[in-house]
Amino acid sequence: MRQRGDEREWALLDALLDERGRPDLVTSAGAVLGLPERGRYAVAVLPPHGRPGSRTPDAQGMRFLWRPRPEREIAVVALGEADPAAVAALLSAGGLGPGGVSPVVDRLAALGTARRLADAALLTCGPGGEEVVCLAGRVPAALVAGQPALAAYLATDVFGPLLARDPADRALLVSTLDAWLECEGSPGRTALRLCCHRNTVLNRLRRLEELTSRSLSRPRELVELVLALDAVRLLPRGVSSPSGD
Repeated sequence: MRQRGDEREWALLDALLDERGRPDLVTSAGAVLGLPERGRYAVAVLPPHGRPGSRTPDAQGMRFLWRPRPEREIAVVALGEADPAAVAALLSAGGLGPGGVSPVVDRLAALGTARRLADAALLTCGPGGEEVVCLAGRVPAALVAGQPALAAYLATDVFGPLLARDPADRALLVSTLDAWLECEGSPGRTALRLCCHRNTVLNRLRRLEELTSRSLSRPRELVELVLALDAVRLLPRGVSSPSGD
């Protein structure tokens, strides 16, 4: 009987997550699942771990409804007053990463959209990622990760000369750019983070500009550099041209 009950709940969750729910079905699903049609919801998506529900109890006013699938485990989370960051933290603490968590949606009928956004967040974890992450703050990376052929082209087009250099030199320049971005473009703060002189940071950034033929002071070229940096991080096996050369 419990198995039949699970299967019924899973069928209803599938209809909501795959956007197959007519208005009357959404109402019925909410009644069976004990979820109001209007409320604060998020969706979490993780690679399969078996049956995680027993390892992720409801907490902090949140309620988890798990839908295991062969290729994914999906949780519909009734947030209460919590936010998606609390979902990510709870799942990470349970060792269930990598995973992605959607932004808040305000009704059951929007769970399909939330599921797609959670899928996009998961893509930003990249190869070997272990964190459960929220989509907020990762939208550019999600756009890059969702287009692998374009990401490979972008990485080679922007960073091609840099990627051909010695790996240690390449890592030094890329890490300097990453730190400079994290420090909001401040060479002084970047130098403190990297434990080097401010002039050293400026010299590395100038070398990066020369190798990429892009300027950090031109907004469009800076956008290309940032997106290419995400592409380099997210490509599964190094960087290759779209033709495979």
